[in-house]
Amino acid sequence: MLSNEEIVRFHEEGYLVFERLIDGDRLAHYLAVCDELVARGNGLTAPIPHFSLELGSDNAPIPGLLHKVQGVCQIEARILALACEQAIVDRVAALLGKELDCFGSKFFPKLAGGTSTHWHQDNYYFGTTSDQIISCGIYLQDADLENGCLQVVPGSHLSGEIAEHQSTPSMHGSWTQIEEAKAVALPMPAGTVALFSANLLHGTVDNQSERTRYSMAWHYIPGELALERFPRGDYEDRHLVRKG
Repeated sequence: MLSNEEIVRFHEEGYLVFERLIDGDRLAHYLAVCDELVARGNGLTAPIPHFSLELGSDNAPIPGLLHKVQGVCQIEARILALACEQAIVDRVAALLGKELDCFGSKFFPKLAGGTSTHWHQDNYYFGTTSDQIISCGIYLQDADLENGCLQVVPGSHLSGEIAEHQSTPSMHGSWTQIEEAKAVALPMPAGTVALFSANLLHGTVDNQSERTRYSMAWHYIPGELALERFPRGDYEDRHLVRKG
């Protein structure tokens, strides 16, 4: 499913982008599920398990403004099916091997004015520098600079080091600083899938538009890979997505 050129590019630059990999009726199906999740989240006045709200300047949750659904594959089988899409997992298998799990699933609606993630490395959150973790972002709606498309620092995974990350008031998560001149923005049409090393520096800016930018994110690993924080069979948001 990947050419030799694509495999080399992934190892050198740390990412690959496949435009419109999910389309037609499948894309419409997943968008409808996203609409259901947003309706549920926007009906909340306070966070509940799996559903977090955007934060105001006082660091308090904003009622009715969904930020993220954490563990979305755990609570929504229709989204787990997206993580199992053959067009995606067969490409990952060319990099990691035949049997694959995914873990750490997230839905970012990125509503108007909303946020997702600023500059970071996924492995910072996982407590590892393993190069056997491939992160996946699936952009179910058009993503551009205005509504906060993915940005990366090509080759930043090669050092195998994790940068210092710090938390910021009124923001979810912990973020790092980069040399902005090294960043590359990746505008993507709806249905596009991005695969990248969990050591790669990446992030987005806030949504400055009036449009939503639905995206899913999770992390693929070889089925036999032992991760202390995400053990197979015990961590509820780790799922077998491709059999060997």
